[in-house]
Amino acid sequence: MSPLLVVHIGAGGLSVLSGAAAVVVRKGARLHRTFGTVFFLSMLTMAGLGAYLALFGPEPGAGAAPPRASLAVGILTIYLVTTGWMTARRRARRIDVFDYAALLVALGVTVALLAFGVLAKSNSAGRPGSYIPYFVFGVFAALVVALDLKVIINGGIVGTPRVARHLWRMCFALFFATAFFFLGQQKVMPAFIQRSPVLVALAIAPLVVMIFWLIRVRSTNIPGLLREKNSNLQAR
Repeated sequence: MSPLLVVHIGAGGLSVLSGAAAVVVRKGARLHRTFGTVFFLSMLTMAGLGAYLALFGPEPGAGAAPPRASLAVGILTIYLVTTGWMTARRRARRIDVFDYAALLVALGVTVALLAFGVLAKSNSAGRPGSYIPYFVFGVFAALVVALDLKVIINGGIVGTPRVARHLWRMCFALFFATAFFFLGQQKVMPAFIQRSPVLVALAIAPLVVMIFWLIRVRSTNIPGLLREKNSNLQAR
């Protein structure tokens, strides 16, 4: 196993642990921000190395995702975790070059995934599993593009929608990490747990947590989840 692949897998494991820790601690507190920072950096490392290995690494084994799929999903993961991070860090009601650049990246990933899906379908010989994942990720990326465009048209985002944007993007990035770690790396786990329903449950846990917090965020006022800037009060 190459050193880069070891770092890639290690960063994936660290992102799972730090992401889980960020979910369970008090939102907006110092621990939440610390674990969130570790999660952000480890996710960038994991996804960045994944994209690099897809381009320059060895050929994947039988049953593995083709390099172009891994590259597109790696870029999509970087996009999700970066925009989720920036949503929490930047002032509300602010649109700048970052937002336009992120929109172009998401649009490019969408076009690439859908194009790969069409190409894979034409060469699939009737095997839906060889092309459906492209369309699933492509439709998801298209939805993200639509949401980004809405934010840009509205001139920014504030309040509960801002909290929700931060939440679901980070949770989806965590889901990519858990799916990669618990489902994609089963070969490095003990034989007794491979193909276990427990691994499936751990992989989809971030989506369950995301739904719980989105419902709670929209139904209650959770102070400190994101620090809104004083400029919001001054603008009233």
